[in-house]
Amino acid sequence: MYNIYVVFKCFPGKREAFVERVRKEGILDAIRAEDGFGRYDYFFTEADANELLLIEAWETHAHQQAHLEQPHMAVLRSFKGEYIETTTIGEFDFK
Repeated sequence: MYNIYVVFKCFPGKREAFVERVRKEGILDAIRAEDGFGRYDYFFTEADANELLLIEAWETHAHQQAHLEQPHMAVLRSFKGEYIETTTIGEFDFK
């Protein structure tokens, strides 16, 4: 599996609204139906009310890259700036 984490720094008070918008737009369902999907889950941290963690798992790096080109991801990018101030991405391995 190819695993990545994404840490979003949300604008104040926008964290839950972002996740709800992603869900309401049908983006989560569309992602979970993609070829090579393994996991796509958001987590709220207690330490920072404006931080949001996303964990993604894909069969391969190519599947994850194809995911970025899907139409529903263009929809997400169209409103992301209303909620997200910064994005940090990294890879990790489950042992």
